Amino acid sequence: MIERGDVQTLIDLALAEDVGSGDLTTRAIFSPEAQSNAHIVAKDSGIFCGAFMAGYVYASLSPRVKCASKVEEGAPVQKGDTVMTFEGPTVSLLEGERVALNFLQRMCAIATRSSVFAAIVAGSTITILDTRKTLPGFRMLDKYAVACGGGKNHRMGLYDMVMIKDNHIKAAGSITKAVAAVRERYAHSFKIEVEATTVSEVSEALYSGADIIMLDNMDRKTMEESIEIIGGRAKTEISGNMTEEKITALKDLRVDYISIGALTHSVSAFDLSMKFE
Repeated sequence: MIERGDVQTLIDLALAEDVGSGDLTTRAIFSPEAQSNAHIVAKDSGIFCGAFMAGYVYASLSPRVKCASKVEEGAPVQKGDTVMTFEGPTVSLLEGERVALNFLQRMCAIATRSSVFAAIVAGSTITILDTRKTLPGFRMLDKYAVACGGGKNHRMGLYDMVMIKDNHIKAAGSITKAVAAVRERYAHSFKIEVEATTVSEVSEALYSGADIIMLDNMDRKTMEESIEIIGGRAKTEISGNMTEEKITALKDLRVDYISIGALTHSVSAFDLSMKFE
């Protein structure tokens, strides 16, 4: 679970843009003393994720709201299941409804999609990885949701891992020069991943001392040749518009990772609804 302090700024921004100075409709109808019970029901089937975010939203609105999750993080839910319950001031429950659901719907969607890809490679040597193609400001939540669904996190940002991509190589002059510059600066404090698009780039990355070589947007034949050249001397990662069909066709390859931007960059919201009792 992510600590509240790590996401409070995001929650404050979300509440400020939606609630602002107060919910005009709700505050006209209900007194501050009015109390209600409510629950969130799943209208899709998939993986539940993000209950703590709903709790943080309501804690930010009123300490009198009591939240309870009925499903563990990362557990499957079926359409019609009650996933959370709430008790507290009616005004607070209504003012936080959309913000809480927005967080939950995105996180459940990412966890569900991640679980689909993780299931495809289950039993193989391959680990599903996410990317940095996340919603700005939601990086921590998006990656948490991937892990809830059975995937693993790639680097969190530019600051925690070295990854030499095409533009680094172009600007540096070659893979060899780029790797050498990184080693000179950091020695072996960080593992180095190099993005390669051709067999010759794979060879250069390997002999430059890369720890991980990404086989980017290659066809299967080029991947197979690259894997043979690497021969286990570096970790291998496949990337490039990965779909369920592509991964199903490639899961027999002797690679370590498949990274998928679609885990986070284009998910459709998981349908959830809050109902008052």
